[in-house]
Amino acid sequence: MSELTWDGEPHLARPILVVALAGLFDAASVATGAISWLVRHLHAAPLARIDAETFFDFHQARPRVELTPEGNRQVVWPELVAHATARGGTERDLVLLSGLEPHLRWRTFTEVIVELANGAGAEMIVTLGASPAQTPHTRLPIVFGSSTNAELAARLGLSRPQYQGPTGVLGVLQAALDVTGPPAIAMRVGVPHYAMGDHNPKATMALLRHLEHVTGVPTSHGNLIPEVTRWEERLSTAVADDADARAYVGGLEARYDSETEQQVSSGEDLAAELERFLREQRGDG
Repeated sequence: MSELTWDGEPHLARPILVVALAGLFDAASVATGAISWLVRHLHAAPLARIDAETFFDFHQARPRVELTPEGNRQVVWPELVAHATARGGTERDLVLLSGLEPHLRWRTFTEVIVELANGAGAEMIVTLGASPAQTPHTRLPIVFGSSTNAELAARLGLSRPQYQGPTGVLGVLQAALDVTGPPAIAMRVGVPHYAMGDHNPKATMALLRHLEHVTGVPTSHGNLIPEVTRWEERLSTAVADDADARAYVGGLEARYDSETEQQVSSGEDLAAELERFLREQRGDG
């Protein structure tokens, strides 16, 4: 029996599955925050659920006891829920999966995600991540886009993965997709390592902007600007009160300004190029 349960029959238009998991590569809740934003602002509805029982150690991810409005006790378990948009017409849909990174049975979990992608008819999978970086909070966060699919990487100006070291479930998923498909892109944003205590809306906005740039699906990322402004002002005030912090951030700014490279090409219409690539994958000419 599969750990995947469908809420209904999927009827989606050329969907892309977007995945983010809280864990090693979700610094400051940036990637999962992007999925939560999309679910709210694209009015996505539940599509499918992954049974948490076989993937979590509940000593580490403990369920919560809550009271219902009627005063009854209920246990709320960790969830992995996929939501889907219903944009209508010829507009492309998104399937959005977010939750805690599983503790157990990672290979089986990646098979369930591939099952979700195939069942929803997803033409591509995009994974979102965030990691600590020596980057200043006063500058635009850099999003690194990569794909192991040589043709896709070349056509969208993406890098080929070079990372070696400990990985998370999404790294295992990307390796599995190299064999099984569908084609996949990884997007990872750098987060100021000295500002890891709170959610970073600026890095979340950067991820959303790049996701929109590549897929052509509107993400309403501009609505995050007021929250980003408040976050940056709070952090700048704290830095201004500490001479050592001011000097350190100033050094990061100088290095950023001299070394920054745009990781996702902005010289072409990437969404149109992606559409052509996926159309060719479908055999539509």
